[in-house]
Amino acid sequence: MKTGAAIIAQLKEDRKPLVLLFPVAVSIGAVVALFLWLLDVATETRHQYPWLLYLLPLAGIAIVLVYHHFGKNSAAGNNLIIDEIHEPGAGIPARMTPFILVSTVVTHLFGGSAGREGTAVQMGGSLAAMFAKVGQLKAGERRVLLMCGVAAGFGAVFGTPWAGAIFAVEVLVVGGLQLRYVLHCVLAAYVGHLTCMQLGAHHTVYTVAAAAQHYLYFAFDYKILLWVLPAAVAFGLAARLFSVLVHAIQAQAKKYIKTYWLIPVAGGVMVIAITGLLGTTDYLGLGVSSPDKNGVSILQAFHAGGSDYFSWWWKLLLTAITLGTGFKGGEVTPLFFIGATLGNTYAILSGTPVDLLAALGFVAVFAAATHTPLASTIMAMELFGGEYLIYFAVVCWLASRMNKGHGIYKTQRKRIA
Repeated sequence: MKTGAAIIAQLKEDRKPLVLLFPVAVSIGAVVALFLWLLDVATETRHQYPWLLYLLPLAGIAIVLVYHHFGKNSAAGNNLIIDEIHEPGAGIPARMTPFILVSTVVTHLFGGSAGREGTAVQMGGSLAAMFAKVGQLKAGERRVLLMCGVAAGFGAVFGTPWAGAIFAVEVLVVGGLQLRYVLHCVLAAYVGHLTCMQLGAHHTVYTVAAAAQHYLYFAFDYKILLWVLPAAVAFGLAARLFSVLVHAIQAQAKKYIKTYWLIPVAGGVMVIAITGLLGTTDYLGLGVSSPDKNGVSILQAFHAGGSDYFSWWWKLLLTAITLGTGFKGGEVTPLFFIGATLGNTYAILSGTPVDLLAALGFVAVFAAATHTPLASTIMAMELFGGEYLIYFAVVCWLASRMNKGHGIYKTQRKRIA
């Protein structure tokens, strides 16, 4: 345990990052608010004009060409942010923010299946790097500010500041926490979140009303827990399949398609073809909600009959194709969709509470794919309430163990025993 003198000494050492933390977080919160608004506009426009999907291959060409000719190392995305935190190298270009913002909105406008976390984290890291350069921060100080940028971006885009802070200190090393900087990240995540909210951003409200016997504050039923354990295994394997498939599609596309700008064309055509075969657009875009009251979405997955048995697979496949062939966006919201619909299916087959299993899948697949079980557990508490903490903690930890050795971030380090 640190003494008061040690804490004061650390704050003095980190005074520059602390001074810059607030303008960085405010800037990130404002940009995320703009991003969320643009995403809503893009999604509504796509729903209004379904024919935009047929232009997805052309949108992919535009994205890839812009990144190839003008993006420098921006195309590395979240992996670049993580790598720069570990070891400062080529740097994070300021252009990453506008590039990832516009390209993600374009991906969603034309029907790509992607998320938003990657965009928020990249914008956060890019803006933090820009402030660090202006403030002439040293390598260690720059590292702190980059972590704050990640925390602010994640906390603002999902409305989960505590999870954002812990995600920033947990995602760097699998099985390890950079706790020295947790206070900085908490401050950044809250400032970013509050700024985003003040600018009119809104976040989806989820409800879990599964009945269970309560012990003090916590809801717990050992029979449900026994059913949750195999569900956690399924969630972990789904995350593993997603991670492997995304990387495999990237590798195979580069191997067999020698003209780089044709890769997103192939991906766009596959997304169009699969969507046509399925006869529904429910698996495009974010998937948080659907304009069809009987459609499949994250929100609908919390209700019986809210998804088909293989809804999780179709979202997994389309997202892997979208991101694996060069389109931009995050992985996390699709992971929420995959987990919630898989949880729905499992609940129907096992007779367990649908809303609880959807919530468990929502966070567990994310936890396993990113190797952030603690941040995922905290996110679950922020989104669904703390009374189900026991279930959340068990399922996130076990699902993460099932995906050991795989993940969506290639630059994550492994903890040295």
